[in-house]
Amino acid sequence: MAGRPWWTANELLAFLVELVALACLFWWGFSLADHLAVRLPLGCAVLAAAIALWALFAAPRARFRPPLAGVLAVKALVLGGGASALYGVGHPTAAAALAVVVVVNTALAETFRRRPAPAS
Repeated sequence: MAGRPWWTANELLAFLVELVALACLFWWGFSLADHLAVRLPLGCAVLAAAIALWALFAAPRARFRPPLAGVLAVKALVLGGGASALYGVGHPTAAAALAVVVVVNTALAETFRRRPAPAS
């Protein structure tokens, strides 16, 4: 990571965006019902599905490694789903901001991954 501060900062941002997207997905699932006895399991189910999908196909140590297009599709589904979920709970401006951050962060991450680290 030494010598690559922008890469490090972008990777940290990626992790934070992932956490925010998961929180938004939980919030959306939680908001789907009126009774707490239903809300909590719904929120947890949406969260668990997103985590399982990410762990299987998009995490750095994913169980399955699809081609780049597959990884990007899973990232779009989970991270874009987080932005959509935020819109679904009534925060369109924040959802748009999250979507922009997701797109820019993912594009930068893929660009940084294709460039070799500078020689020390």
